[in-house]
Amino acid sequence: MRKIVLLLAILLGIAPAFSQEVPKILPLKERAVLQDELLDERFKSVLPNLMRKNGIDMWVIIAREYNEDPVIKTMLPSTWLNARRRTILVIYDKGESQGLEALAVARYNVGTIFKSAWQPEKEANQWKRLIQIIEERKPKKIALDVSEQYAHADGLSHSEHEALMSNMPAEYKNKVTSAERLCVGWLETRTPREIALYEMLDRITHQIIAEAFSEKVIIPGVTTTDDVVWYLRERVADLKLDTWFHPTVDIQRPDPDKVNWPYDRRPDVEVIMPGDLLHCDFGITYLRLNTDVQEMAYVLRPDEKQVPDYLNKAFSAGNRLQDIMTGFFKVGMTGNQILALSLRKAEQDGVVAQIYSHPVGYHGHAAGPAIGMWDMQGGVPGTGEYSINENTAYAVELNAKVKIPEWGNKEVRVMLEEQGLFINGKVHYIDGRQKTLLTIPRRQKVEHLGQ
Repeated sequence: MRKIVLLLAILLGIAPAFSQEVPKILPLKERAVLQDELLDERFKSVLPNLMRKNGIDMWVIIAREYNEDPVIKTMLPSTWLNARRRTILVIYDKGESQGLEALAVARYNVGTIFKSAWQPEKEANQWKRLIQIIEERKPKKIALDVSEQYAHADGLSHSEHEALMSNMPAEYKNKVTSAERLCVGWLETRTPREIALYEMLDRITHQIIAEAFSEKVIIPGVTTTDDVVWYLRERVADLKLDTWFHPTVDIQRPDPDKVNWPYDRRPDVEVIMPGDLLHCDFGITYLRLNTDVQEMAYVLRPDEKQVPDYLNKAFSAGNRLQDIMTGFFKVGMTGNQILALSLRKAEQDGVVAQIYSHPVGYHGHAAGPAIGMWDMQGGVPGTGEYSINENTAYAVELNAKVKIPEWGNKEVRVMLEEQGLFINGKVHYIDGRQKTLLTIPRRQKVEHLGQ
């Protein structure tokens, strides 16, 4: 289909006017070096404070090859794509003056951070060696990755937990506790260097979307929504990046018989036509970080040179809802509290709102406070009760519903999702946010405006 689109473009004399360069993507070797540097910085600057804040002096993380704990995946060196055999990491806080001790109950070091602390020739049983390490250090609390609320913090498998506890001396069993808060804190906290890199990730995401929603890819009457989806996937592959979910592209149009896309299934595959309002959901994975972005575009009719004013006005309702929600971000506020306050304020302002925002970072749907879900507008049990912390990143995801008289009073959903960082008590959009609809063909410079 891509070849057909390009051929038609040539035959029709349509020269793609869109040209914005994606920021430089690092070669794999340079990425590996950078990822290891970031991990080392995080271990020194993030983890000690988190362990002391949560009253944990020993954290034991256990995983087997191909059944990796979500946390251990973020602690492995860049050249370890998986755990090996059984990988046991022990992090022990020796106090503020001595710092953290990082051990691997393994034959070899795990990267440069975790030093090997097991010689099978001296003690063949890996579990017994772990217990020796515990008894030598006499921790007050031993945190394990078990959690009812967060999958990210529930990486210790049932069999590994049973094996550990069957070997654990009785006097230490009552010291075992959940590492849930420690896991979430580790996963959600962004360092200054990661924050700087996130701007590049977000810009790459925005520019790939801008390419996809342009005459470079779309010929009205020919291109389907699925063609655009696969363009996004191919573009990611061409750039040697990854994506953590299959993108979606959907259409809203004046046709009274066309029903807006329900969230419980993938959108229908449709041919893109003039007058269509397009929406995509897309994200990338790069340097172990993820983005999750939704943006919208309008396909100009032959007699149009700009987006109709009524659609611009509708689009502004989405920006207004973003402002309402991010205005309630405050350290200590839970996701459910922000959701309730935002929905109440939106109703007072006449915005028909639906909010389903979430943390983003090492995972696309990351650990931290859930701020609504599309089918949970009354609050999210468990994860919605987690509180906002500084230096955390979010996908500000929501929609505002607007009735369009020019479309026979049909309801349009302005569906937006942008990356925001909560720093110094305020949400900052990492690479700006969409404030105007993209147009196909492009009639204005593509840019993302700030707050």
